[in-house]
Amino acid sequence: MGGDHGPEVILAGAAIALERHPELRFALFGREDAVQPVLRKHPALKAVSTFHDCEIAVRMDDKPSQALRQGRHKSSMWKTIEAVKTGEADVAVSAGNTGALMAMAKFCLRTMANIERPAIAAVWPTVRGESVVLDVGATIGADSQQLVDFSMMGAAMARALFGVERPTVGLLNIGVEEVKGQDEIREAGRLLRETRFAGLAYHGFVEGDDLGKGTVDVVVTEGFTGNIALKTAEGTAKQIATYLRAAMSRTLLAKIGYFFAKGAFDQLRDRMDPRKVNGGVFLGLNGIVIKSHGGSDAEGTAAAIDVAHAMARSGLRGKIERDLQDFYLSVSQENAAKTVESVK
Repeated sequence: MGGDHGPEVILAGAAIALERHPELRFALFGREDAVQPVLRKHPALKAVSTFHDCEIAVRMDDKPSQALRQGRHKSSMWKTIEAVKTGEADVAVSAGNTGALMAMAKFCLRTMANIERPAIAAVWPTVRGESVVLDVGATIGADSQQLVDFSMMGAAMARALFGVERPTVGLLNIGVEEVKGQDEIREAGRLLRETRFAGLAYHGFVEGDDLGKGTVDVVVTEGFTGNIALKTAEGTAKQIATYLRAAMSRTLLAKIGYFFAKGAFDQLRDRMDPRKVNGGVFLGLNGIVIKSHGGSDAEGTAAAIDVAHAMARSGLRGKIERDLQDFYLSVSQENAAKTVESVK
């Protein structure tokens, strides 16, 4: 029921995802009068879906507290998340109100041990392939320990997605020198550098241009900065695409040149298409939730479901839990060793 376009786009995207992954099964939550007429247009999807009628649909402009108070136990959003908690579903996907989705997910699923705040992780296209970037909107402001937790979770996601045994992790900063940046970032860098956790390779500080370069496998920042970076990148991609279209249609010679270079331009457009990397993963919860962009079309929705499929198959939640346990164990052991040394 969420997003700018509701069931029409959500179900069309699910139908595309089903073609890519025939093993998928869907539990659909929404108002029957809005969903069933659209679902009948996709017989293959209907055949592998169970439908749950819901009284309430959270609006895109609802405040998180209001949505949680009025939609708890009754809304399509809550019941979608609850399906993960009860084991009916392996992963929840929603294009709805981001704040409401995070509030309900945190309230329903709870955070993992040692995690104070969850994060939203996005897969970011780079010149070298792809990177994981987090947080892109869940936590506004973060202390040093939260940035370290994000690093652990991002590294686990990178291993699950990219098959990298020891992902490189960088902290987004205003410079690469250790003396630059806010106290929280410098302290997080010290913790990561001194702990020497086996599950990741700490690269150091990275700057904004490193996002596109693919300097590291995982870029860690707090949600305010991360969300601005994400929206800026999306806007830049659209801006460049607009410039290219205008340039290629300006003169007859340009149109002829475009005709001969069409294959290359199609490939460029495909690489720059923000729909291809739709799907933010909520990390740090006792269950997997995927946030699809509210303005996505069917192809973008399918991409978010692709991410959900990959996360469910990868055992991401278990990897994150093990990494966090191993990390805090290594920290406690190092602290104990330092205490013994100081006593000597």
